[in-house]
Formats: sequence, structure tokens, C-alpha cells
Amino acid sequence: MSSPIFLCAICNVSSGSCSEDCKFCTQSIHHNADIKRYKNKPVELIVTEAKQARANGATGFCLVTAGKGLSDKKVEFIAKAAYQIRQEVPELENIIACNGTATLEQLKELKRAGVNAYNHNLESSKEFYPHICNTHSWDERFLTCINVKEAGLNLLSGGIFGLGESEEDRESFIASLKELEPKTIPLNFFHPNPALPLKVAPLDIDTALSLITRVRKQIPNAMKIMVAGGRQFTFKHRQNEIFEAGANAIVIGDYLTTSGSGAKADIEMITSLGLKLAKNCHG
Repeated sequence: MSSPIFLCAICNVSSGSCSEDCKFCTQSIHHNADIKRYKNKPVELIVTEAKQARANGATGFCLVTAGKGLSDKKVEFIAKAAYQIRQEVPELENIIACNGTATLEQLKELKRAGVNAYNHNLESSKEFYPHICNTHSWDERFLTCINVKEAGLNLLSGGIFGLGESEEDRESFIASLKELEPKTIPLNFFHPNPALPLKVAPLDIDTALSLITRVRKQIPNAMKIMVAGGRQFTFKHRQNEIFEAGANAIVIGDYLTTSGSGAKADIEMITSLGLKLAKNCHG
């Protein structure tokens, strides 16, 4: 029997106010990308999006904020939102926070509020990282991932392919993920934007599919290999092939600053392949 496909939705809680200089990210204020910018969504709207995500079959709901990491005010806001989701959408099992670098105590505070997983991507290899970001280090990212596990939260950690990295960088990146042993590995594929300083040729579909397979084979104990940002842009009419390549989770709906194909279309694609949707976090 094939593995069920897990659905996850993203809530862009705060947008476009990041002071970091990541060359791949439209939320950086350094790049002046044409995106929506706002501080914090009202908690009521966040809960409404959580209800819609669950109605669409999502088992995971991720609260994402722009910026390098957690501040005390940000911890308080995300905790408040998570607590309210727990109260109003109890059937939504997996509340994920994605708020940048974090200390052990900050992560414990989020856990007390009802967050049960934390997403912090390595993005790329340690060796390649200085080519895509100069305002904080790869080591800070890795330490946050260690803190996540120590806090007793499920770790989601992955990165972005197609940034101009070499084959050696990809192997180093995958080896670091293997060391962390995340429960879920989100794989993003670079989606270019005219405002971004990163100018690279897009990955061809066969290469992108082979990277999914490589991660699945090298980290077989990961519960989920999730194809996230850049799915529609990279795989186009061959999106259905990501599951055969080894993915068993996708992000439905919109991404942080780019539009998705809509939950209905994604669900129809999955069911047309004879695959089942996961009903809960365990399948």
C-alpha cells in the first residue's frame, strides 16, 4: 500500500519586513520586491485561515513570520495565535511555527502554547551559504534546529535547490539534514523574481525530481518529504511525478509571496493518481 499524502498550509503572519539580505527571498527589505507588506495579521484572521486549511484536508498549519528570529513580542503573538487555533480548530493536529532563529526557552514557550513543531530550514550547505546570505550564519540556523529538538518539538528542516549550488554543496546539505534527523524535510525550488539579486538558470524537471529521490534515499527515516515553494514553477505539467520520486507531502494554497494552484486542484491531482490523503498526522 502506498504512503498517504500529507497536506500542509502556510499562514503568512507577517510579511516583507525582514532586515536580512538573503538573496533568494522577496521578503528582504534589501531587494524592494513588489509584495504585500504588513506587521501581524489579526489573530481572528489567522484562525479563519486555519479553519479553511483543515476544511481543505490539511493536517499541518504553519505560522510564518518575516525576520531573522524570535523576539519576546513575536513569541507572545505566535503563542497567542497557536493557543486560539487549539481552542477553535482542535481537529487541526499539527501547529507549526516558522519564525527564524530561536533560543531553547523561546521554543519551550511556544510548545506550552500548543505549538508542536518548528520549521527552520538550513537552506543550503554550510560551504555555499555565504554566497546567498551575509547577515547571519549557517551555524545559527543549525543551532536553532538543535534547540528545536531539545525543546521537545518536532523538527521540520530542509532548504532550497536551484540557487546556483554545486553537486558537492547538495551532498553536504543533505548530509547536514541527515545529521539533524528532521521529522519532515521541506524541499523548496528557487522561484526567481526580477527584484532578487540571484540570477540563475532554473533547474530542469528531471534534475529536480532526482533531488527529491536523492533526499528520500539518503534520509529514509524522515516521516515526510514535503515539496513546498517553487513546485508549480519548477515541475509545471509534471507535478504528479514528485510522488513517484519520493515526496509524500505538499503545501496547498498560496505560499509566502507567490500564489499556489489552489487546494482543490492539488487534491484532484492527488486523487487522480489513485493516492490517498492523510486524515491525520500519522496517516
